[in-house]
Amino acid sequence: MLLRTSRYVNAPQGALDVGDRKVPYIKMRPVPEPAASQIVHVVGAGERPDHLAYRYYRDPERFWRLCDANRVMWPNDLVREAGRAIFVPPPEA
Repeated sequence: MLLRTSRYVNAPQGALDVGDRKVPYIKMRPVPEPAASQIVHVVGAGERPDHLAYRYYRDPERFWRLCDANRVMWPNDLVREAGRAIFVPPPEA
């Protein structure tokens, strides 16, 4: 069961046969194309992905939207170096 805010909520699911049982799993999800109306945020020293997600979306668990927009696999790569410009997609409707 996934939260409705999960990045995997609409991802396709599969099942793997393991012995006499099926083990469910979530398949890879496509990363959406970047939004045309993104803003740019310059990373400051000590910023964290969850803090940025709260600042822009009022939900710290939406950090994955920043990862998707910047094609980053690991959230901390977004803020590894101060001064880096990252894209921030608009809040969902």
